[in-house]
Amino acid sequence: MTMFAATAAARADGTPGDFDFYVLSLSWSPSYCAAAGDRADPTQCDSGRPYAFVAHGLWPQYDRGYPESCAKARRLDRSLVNSMLDIMPSRSLIRHEWEKHGTCSGMSADDYFAATRSAYEAIEIPQAFQQPQKQVVIDPDDLEAAFRKTNAGLEADEIAVVCRGNRIREVRICLEKDLSGYTSCPHVDRQACTKPDQRMPPVRAR
Repeated sequence: MTMFAATAAARADGTPGDFDFYVLSLSWSPSYCAAAGDRADPTQCDSGRPYAFVAHGLWPQYDRGYPESCAKARRLDRSLVNSMLDIMPSRSLIRHEWEKHGTCSGMSADDYFAATRSAYEAIEIPQAFQQPQKQVVIDPDDLEAAFRKTNAGLEADEIAVVCRGNRIREVRICLEKDLSGYTSCPHVDRQACTKPDQRMPPVRAR
């Protein structure tokens, strides 16, 4: 999966566990597959894999910027990688997320990916975007509003819809450091897409 900068300039001098909040990034899988083309990860994009919103990552953040690669990452156990494929359907992405972001969490790999799963499963995907069989053309503000309606307590300054080209690529949701709830993240929110009529390709056929 193509890796985007989390929210702002990275800082390579981060200390594990020393950050302000998390961003949970939900990637619209069909947009990734369409953009990556022949370079797409087959685990995620081969026909018969109808992924919609998947977990891109759980990113420790500062109020401005973010830490990265905070410690030397040990090779992940294969069983741990395989256990995450239902929500993060790319082995290379899982390894990358641990090396770049997970090492800054202050948690073990097992705990970090358990936290990633917990955060992902706590977000309810609006019904219209769970398995759309036709392309959706939508204003990013309307997609954000759908997430806010479905997830009680989620405010406008706690979520950002990110686009690239003319496609919806990610929904980023800001969470308290202890994952107990949402948190305001003005710098993340300011990076939201402002162009109307963005496309969400349909999920791939089973």
